Amino acid sequence: MRILEEMKPGNQTTVTHFLLWGFGLHGKMKLLFSIVISVMFLATMIGNSLIVGITAIDSALHTPMYYFLKNLALTEICYSLSIVPKMLLILLGERKIISFTACALQLSCAILFVTCECFLLGVMAYDHCHPLHYGTMMNRDLCFKMAVGSWLSGIPVALVFPIWLFTLPFCGRNRVDHFFCDVSPVLNLVCADTALFELLIFMATVMIVMIPFSLIIISYLLIIHAVLQIPSAVGQRQAFSTCAAHLVVVTFFYSTTGIIHLRPKSSLSSNMKKMVSLSYTVVTPMINPFIYSLRNQKVKQSLRECINKRLLRKQMIFSLSSS
Repeated sequence: MRILEEMKPGNQTTVTHFLLWGFGLHGKMKLLFSIVISVMFLATMIGNSLIVGITAIDSALHTPMYYFLKNLALTEICYSLSIVPKMLLILLGERKIISFTACALQLSCAILFVTCECFLLGVMAYDHCHPLHYGTMMNRDLCFKMAVGSWLSGIPVALVFPIWLFTLPFCGRNRVDHFFCDVSPVLNLVCADTALFELLIFMATVMIVMIPFSLIIISYLLIIHAVLQIPSAVGQRQAFSTCAAHLVVVTFFYSTTGIIHLRPKSSLSSNMKKMVSLSYTVVTPMINPFIYSLRNQKVKQSLRECINKRLLRKQMIFSLSSS
């Protein structure tokens, strides 16, 4: 792939493009994997778009919980769009090239949206189960500030680390053994001392991943204590069922994100890193709408009402046009 490099004086080279290696699949396996990813991506877009749309339209859902769920769904849409379409192009086509600038931009977007999701999940922790009366503590102004804070929190990290990483020397190496431009595979191409970079990104990851996750665990311990005060065994089971589903998804997201980013140059094989990354870039954005919203009776009722209104409107238009 020397065509991807420019010669500089002194027989040194500088990388102008990267080769995204992807999963290295061939034939029927590549086609099958592409179909699976495409279906999951479509489900992610539809599910999260429904959440954004229904929570914006229905005034009954204009509460703190659904306000943050709308922001979470919007984050998932942006995150998936920044990674999956390029991954599908790599899977389906022979051209695996991504420009230096596009690679840096993709990494910045990934960091921005992952950071935003981490903080949004932390903010939402008190809103997953009702025994703590979270809704009574929040107002519209505070919700807005917390949502904006979650979105803005990722900007410094999304700017500093990619800019720093892509100013380091690559010495002509340009094969990224991954399906998108993540910190770990790009860092492996750097031919310079990266100890300081790894230390600082470790510290940033601890703040972004571990602190919100610790707050979520504490909040769930309080929720469990509150649920145990419910006299009805049926009520306890329902509350525990909801909390357990939320906690499993949250733990899955934070653990997979932490495994990859706490130690960018860990001893994990490249295939293992790809599978772990696939879980939080494709799987989690797909299941989040179902875990947090689409199983909720209030959301399902709102969706049914919107569909019925649209069908009624179409029938009225048809009746008027036919008469």
